Amino acid sequence: MKFQEIKNNVYYCGLNDVDRPIFDELIPLEHGTSYNSYLVKGSEKVAIIDTMYPPMSDEYLKNLDENGVNKVDYIVANHGEQDHSGTLPKMIEKYPDAKIITNNTCKGNLMSMLFIPEDKIITVQNEEELSLGDKTLKFILAPNVHWPDTMFTYIKEDNILCTCDFLGAHYTFDDVFAVPSKELEVSAKRYYAEIMMPFRVMCKKYTQMIKDMNVDMILPSHGPVHKDPNYILDLYTDWTSDLGKNLVLLPYVSMYGSTEEMIDYLSQELNKKGIDTLKHDIVSGDLGDLAMALVDGTTIVMGTSMVVAGPHPASVNIAYIASVLKPKAKFASFVGSYGWGGKLFDILGEILSKLRLDVIEPVQVKGRITKDDYAKLDAMVNAIVEKHKSVGLL
Repeated sequence: MKFQEIKNNVYYCGLNDVDRPIFDELIPLEHGTSYNSYLVKGSEKVAIIDTMYPPMSDEYLKNLDENGVNKVDYIVANHGEQDHSGTLPKMIEKYPDAKIITNNTCKGNLMSMLFIPEDKIITVQNEEELSLGDKTLKFILAPNVHWPDTMFTYIKEDNILCTCDFLGAHYTFDDVFAVPSKELEVSAKRYYAEIMMPFRVMCKKYTQMIKDMNVDMILPSHGPVHKDPNYILDLYTDWTSDLGKNLVLLPYVSMYGSTEEMIDYLSQELNKKGIDTLKHDIVSGDLGDLAMALVDGTTIVMGTSMVVAGPHPASVNIAYIASVLKPKAKFASFVGSYGWGGKLFDILGEILSKLRLDVIEPVQVKGRITKDDYAKLDAMVNAIVEKHKSVGLL
């Protein structure tokens, strides 16, 4: 495969993985993914920024040969996770004079996860520079934009920034340059929701930093290159903002219909009050869709049936995932139905307590919903309306 030139002797040398169905054994991939690697040819030295996912190493190395890459002086590891670093052992075997450039935190990860010899690694500090002759690489530490070892690489003379996992998308392409579309936006949002949202505060910080840099292009490690950086930066500005949308999320599992009936009623009544809702069947729904909704939701009302004497395991799983993703939601509550007794909401509440949500009085019913139960649901609707008013959403 012929490398695609991005700008002035900077080339895309990554690969698409169109058929990969799931990422990290957790995240369904609608469009597969790409593993982006960049070749930078300076007048004196040659560098490669990030490498390749191990199962695709042989194809990657073959492409380097076919594109005449006979000598590599530096291999930059922006991040130690193996979808970007996994080919490093084969790379230093193929290019024995090459040195790996990374930060001190990533160095430890490369040595422990890939058994990279310490003498092959050169560590850099924040804003340290490396000359390739007519090109200069500047390294910007960006800890906790996904992993503590993450950094960006800025190619100064070309004003382009390699952001590793940050600002990426699980998305494949024929032409490396992004073409704005609803499909790409959704893929980027799913990617943000599932990978970056737990680090929202740091993402917000680095989004603004990159805006202030006024770079000409953004080169992520997954998904297409952005020739218009504001396209992805404006999306991240919205997604990382502190206030959500006027939206209530209603994830639920319903064994015999009562819980679903409660969720349907809440959705209907909240809509009448001018609040958008999103119902999500936990059992049959796509986890990625729920993760995207968590980017925007201000209130979460979880519905669950009871299994034995506790909440349905599927609802426990979703509560745990929400606690890990750390959405910007501010309010929460629970509804559910039981048969013979037990504690329906205690476990869910404990898991979600890490999010420090303002909890509205839950509604628990025995069997089918009565007139009194509907009155309690109406009270919940009114409480949610007041909460949304209190933060300026109504």
